[in-house]
Amino acid sequence: MLFDFNKKSRLSNWYIVDDVVMGGRSSGYLKIDDDGHGRFGGNISLRNNGGFSSVRYQFKKKKVIQYDKLLIRVKGDGKRYQIRIKENINDYFSYVANIKTKNDWQTIEVDLKSMYPVFRGRMLNQPNFSGKYLQEIGFLIGNKRAEKFNLIIDKIELK
Repeated sequence: MLFDFNKKSRLSNWYIVDDVVMGGRSSGYLKIDDDGHGRFGGNISLRNNGGFSSVRYQFKKKKVIQYDKLLIRVKGDGKRYQIRIKENINDYFSYVANIKTKNDWQTIEVDLKSMYPVFRGRMLNQPNFSGKYLQEIGFLIGNKRAEKFNLIIDKIELK
């Protein structure tokens, strides 16, 4: 289990990174909702060349070579999101998988070794995720349109 949201969950190792870091005007938040789930929501603005919001969870580096997949239980809003991971929090890039959410609960299974490296929206010419270590996981929305978003997260596991 990487993270199991519940009413007692502490969000101190989760943080928001919006396009405001480069002058944009998008705003995202993460909170525990009344049912004890994580709620990543907000508003994407295209003003000032903006257009994304992300939430990231950092933890002590975990050896994950014995796992093949990420299992993520979410209830979405029908929008497309990226799941993003890092082997090391100091890496400048993330490994990415795109998911399409539904307006109902779903368990999304992502093959770890299919996750490809991206930096600032551009795919890098280097190998996919090695499957050895994890130190960060997150979600990003950036669909090139102004929109409100709402992603409810129940749990994130390795399989």
